[in-house]
Amino acid sequence: MIDNRGVTAGRTVGSAVRNHPAPVTYGLIALCCVVFLLSPSSGFNPVYGTGDRLLAAQSDYFERWGVIPAQLLTGSPRAALTTVSALFVHGSYLHLLGNMLFLYVFGAMVEERMGHLPFALFYLISGCAALLGYAIGYADSEQTLVGASGAISAVLGALLYLFPAARVTSLFPFLFFLPLRFPAWVVLPFWAALQWAAARQVSQGPGVAYLAHLVGFSVGFLYAWVRYRGKGGVGEALLSKGGGGSREG
Repeated sequence: MIDNRGVTAGRTVGSAVRNHPAPVTYGLIALCCVVFLLSPSSGFNPVYGTGDRLLAAQSDYFERWGVIPAQLLTGSPRAALTTVSALFVHGSYLHLLGNMLFLYVFGAMVEERMGHLPFALFYLISGCAALLGYAIGYADSEQTLVGASGAISAVLGALLYLFPAARVTSLFPFLFFLPLRFPAWVVLPFWAALQWAAARQVSQGPGVAYLAHLVGFSVGFLYAWVRYRGKGGVGEALLSKGGGGSREG
């Protein structure tokens, strides 16, 4: 969760998303949930049957709509389109809920700062870049990659540049999951370092696409740095819109 009381301009920044909803963020969440519930991954749709039939349908579904690095790098137009479709496909309830929680908590702040249409384009393009980066890193892999985590990692990267003082509530297993609040400039680089360390331990296509996370995070941070460098502080940018701020949660 995130607490904006540590962001420049204090409570003024903290009120922005309440005054200005984030339709793109919430629309992406809704779309991902609908796609999942209608897909064979959810197990809800009776069209796909049960047992072995359902497992076969799930396998076909992932191969059709997910990114397969070995196919993507052949230059096939159909394979290229999977860099978009894979962003809306999730493999399990935990996969979906984890990604959507991150998008809900962090996406609204970045959308408010960028604007609705620019944020939508940023999300899609950076998500595709993350999947492409993963494919280049595992060029011979036939394992299917699905999920929005690359795009959401880009949102985290952008948030690090745009809201470095925003306080993120973190849970640490070695501290018995005690919730502690740290600035984004502490938590997010630490998270990125964990992704980097995990990616180095993987020699084949992993179950968790750490490399896609790293690529997405880097793309998001670099885009925000190039686009908003010299634009003034977060508080100044939001106040210029008429007293807005960002989201507390």
